[in-house]
Amino acid sequence: MKELIQQELEKLDPEQLKQVFEFIAFLKFRARLVTNITVDETNLAALYSEFAEEDRQLAELGMSEYAELLKNEDLL
Repeated sequence: MKELIQQELEKLDPEQLKQVFEFIAFLKFRARLVTNITVDETNLAALYSEFAEEDRQLAELGMSEYAELLKNEDLL
């Protein structure tokens, strides 16, 4: 297979070689991207739980501030 590819490469002009090179770079990039996307479900569940708690705390803080703003408006 490599020999056939080499023979075909020798027939290409510089612009076509550049396109082949860019395609090879794309294939390498895609291969790295696919191998780096692995999901550890245990870790994912822990992160979800952590962010859910953080969201709850931020919502409660926001409600407290909102209630205080409403209270101050009523005093005006």
